[in-house]
Amino acid sequence: MIRPALLALTLLAAPAAAQFQSDSYKFLQAVRDAKNNDVIEALNKPGQTVVNTRDKTTGEAALHITVRRGDVPYTTFLLQKGADPNIRDGRNNTPLMIAAELGQDDVVPVLLLALANPNLGNQAGETPLIRAVQRRDLALIRTLLGAKADPDQRDIIAGLSARDYAVRDTRYPALAKIFADTPKVAKPAVSGPKL
Repeated sequence: MIRPALLALTLLAAPAAAQFQSDSYKFLQAVRDAKNNDVIEALNKPGQTVVNTRDKTTGEAALHITVRRGDVPYTTFLLQKGADPNIRDGRNNTPLMIAAELGQDDVVPVLLLALANPNLGNQAGETPLIRAVQRRDLALIRTLLGAKADPDQRDIIAGLSARDYAVRDTRYPALAKIFADTPKVAKPAVSGPKL
C-alpha cells in the first residue's frame, strides 16, 4: 500500500518540478537538445534576455554549446539574436577558444565576423592562437593572425606566446616559418600618473 502511494507521489512531483525550471534553464536545455522550435520561441519572446544566459554549474552559454558541436547555422542564428561572441564560461573560455581547442575551423570565421576578440585568454592565459599552435592547425593560425591575434601574447602558466610555442616545436617547422614571416605587434605605450 505504501509503494503505490509513493509511486503516485513521485509521478505527481515530476511535472511540478518541471514547472519550477527557469526560462534560462529551459532555453539552454533546448539548445543542447537542438529543439529548434523551443529555442526560436524563447528568443522571440518580447524582452527576452536568455540568449546570453549561462549554466550555473559550467558557466556555458548557448554559444559555447553550439560552437562545441560545430554547428555553424545555430551559432550564426544565436549571434544574430544578440549572443555575445566574447562570453566566457566557468574556465574563462570564449566560444572562439573552444572552436580553436576542438578544431571547429568552420565556426571561427562566423565568430570573428561577429567581432569575437582573438586575444582573450582563458584562466591559464592561453589564447585561441596559442591553442591553434599547440594543435598545429596552420589554416586556423593564419585565420587568427589575419584577425589581428597577437602572436606575442604570453600565457600565465608557462609564460610563453604562440610564437614561442611555434619555435619550440622542432618537429613541425612550418609553424616556426609562419611566425618568422609574422612581424611583432607594436604595443602602445602605457602611461599612468607621475609620482
